[in-house]
Amino acid sequence: MSQRPIGVVGAGTMGQGIAQVLATSGFPVRLYDVAEDALERARGAIDKGLGKLVAKEKMSEGDRDAALERLAATTALEDLADCAVVIEAAPEQPELKERLFRDLSRLSEDAILASNTSSLSLTRLAAVAERPERVVGMHFFNPVPVLKLVEVIRAEQTSDDTVARIEALAEALGKTAVRVGDSPGFAVNRLLVPMINEAAFLVQEGAATPEAVDRAMKLGAAHPMGPLALADLIGLDVCLAIMEVLQEGFGDPKYRPCPLLRRMVDAGYLGRKSGRGFHAYS
Repeated sequence: MSQRPIGVVGAGTMGQGIAQVLATSGFPVRLYDVAEDALERARGAIDKGLGKLVAKEKMSEGDRDAALERLAATTALEDLADCAVVIEAAPEQPELKERLFRDLSRLSEDAILASNTSSLSLTRLAAVAERPERVVGMHFFNPVPVLKLVEVIRAEQTSDDTVARIEALAEALGKTAVRVGDSPGFAVNRLLVPMINEAAFLVQEGAATPEAVDRAMKLGAAHPMGPLALADLIGLDVCLAIMEVLQEGFGDPKYRPCPLLRRMVDAGYLGRKSGRGFHAYS
């Protein structure tokens, strides 16, 4: 697998992080996005991230340069045709992901198509691919270079070989793979995002400020980061999308998105990436 490139679809925050980890682990990477400026921003972010590692003496300048040389950017999906694995990290839009999986499955007969979706059905994505047994979930967590977990989600159609190969890839990246069933939200987000949603209800009801909620959970539950600061890091739009998937998937009112969360997304207050969420960022 290491002799063939690995494709990454989507040059946003998650795509950048995945591409960086792949390149620093010795894999040639093809980073695809429809927008050239997104690819330029991604390469700049990766260069900056690797520069920090060099400054902290966690990486040599030679290793940084070698990692950057392994990274190629493209706006042509066809450039991923010879990839052993393609990791999709596009926005959480079912129609977009399904279209990508249809197109990607026509490019190669033997590539594994892995989705970094945080909540959508892998079985549904596999159903549109020409070789559904090669579709699997590979859910990284933000920031990808730091967090060790990769949820490996098996669709109804996924083969044993596909799961084994993705687990081996995760291990080669220095990650820990945890198998999770194809259920809305998988494991981490099914537990985590409803907690964030409930924290938003506390703020909406005036029971506590965002600062108080975060401080209470850090000091009282030993969380390294408060739930609302974490929501800002994830992106409030992503949190809302996951709650909507949970509500639709389970049909249970306990997954009703907090109206305050929805209003903040409508206002463009998405967290760190917009400069304002439950907290303000300069």
